[in-house]
Amino acid sequence: MSYTESPPEVAIQSVLLGSAPMEPGAIPVRGYDFNNGVNYDELMKSYLTTGFQANHFGRAVKIINNMLDKRAEPVPEDKMEFLITNPIDRKRTNCTIFLGYTSNMISSGLREIIRYLVQHNMVDCIVTTAGGIEEDIIKCLAPTFLGDFNLPGAELRSRGMNRIGNLVIPNNNYCMFETWFMPLLDTMLEEQRKNNIVWSPSKLIWRLGKEINNTDSVYYWAYKNSIPVFCPAIVDGSLGDILYLHTYKNPGLIMDVMQDIRLMNNQAVFSVNTGMIILGGGVVKHHICNANLMRNGADYTVFINTGNEFDGSDSGARPDEAVSWGKIRATAETVKVYADATLVFPLVVAETFAKRTMSEGN
Repeated sequence: MSYTESPPEVAIQSVLLGSAPMEPGAIPVRGYDFNNGVNYDELMKSYLTTGFQANHFGRAVKIINNMLDKRAEPVPEDKMEFLITNPIDRKRTNCTIFLGYTSNMISSGLREIIRYLVQHNMVDCIVTTAGGIEEDIIKCLAPTFLGDFNLPGAELRSRGMNRIGNLVIPNNNYCMFETWFMPLLDTMLEEQRKNNIVWSPSKLIWRLGKEINNTDSVYYWAYKNSIPVFCPAIVDGSLGDILYLHTYKNPGLIMDVMQDIRLMNNQAVFSVNTGMIILGGGVVKHHICNANLMRNGADYTVFINTGNEFDGSDSGARPDEAVSWGKIRATAETVKVYADATLVFPLVVAETFAKRTMSEGN
């Protein structure tokens, strides 16, 4: 065979296929150059052009900053009367920010990041799980410890230790919580009977924040700043365990969820604009999205989770699926960051909320 022949035409056409012009405004991929020194601001900005999930991180920062810009704008005059109909006694803004997170976020050190946001009144409505409530209160009574993902379950159980990933919580912490919480339930039952108070999960959470009276607590600051906290799965955790035991020790306490679904949905309905920041999936993700369905969708959305959509779960669904349901508007700014929230959310907050509180001198 002669090696001076021309290559097969099909190979030339396949390998050397020409390209159409790139769309106007196409952004070249470029990462951070450490020859320019260590500049964290520029490093974070470079994520937008790095690609993959770094790009999604950069988009999340941009969307949250747009959310905050919209929130800072004056409420249009023709919307003021509309906003007053919201029953929550707090200053209304031009963009209601919903923050949702699963219980493991509070078990981890993200609790302090979330507490910072609530302390500085930078979110307007919170949705979490029972664990997301109790773990915050329990940490005011006793610490959670670092452990290891590989600690053997049987051995931990024999020692009265509970594992959450690579965190360890002594079961005594939950015993301390029961000792602290049970008398409060007795008081609430007495108030229900004497004062005809109709309790709801959100009222219970506010009361927990008031009674714990600890500035380390997320829910102390939610109580102080009149930020509503909703927990549609209030009985699914240690809170539920103690409520269950209370039905035997001192039965009669009533928890009305109908108050909360109306109050929660109205946080979205009576808003000029809305933004959703959701860490994790499950009930917190769906509850916030479903409330925004009541206004034909949110205007800004940032999901941070590791879920995939191939199994059809809402937890793993991308924002576009929520658009199909009317939970996010077709015109909304949206992104899903596929990442462990403990890795990326502190950096997101540093590039958004924290920069603003620092610039405002708070």
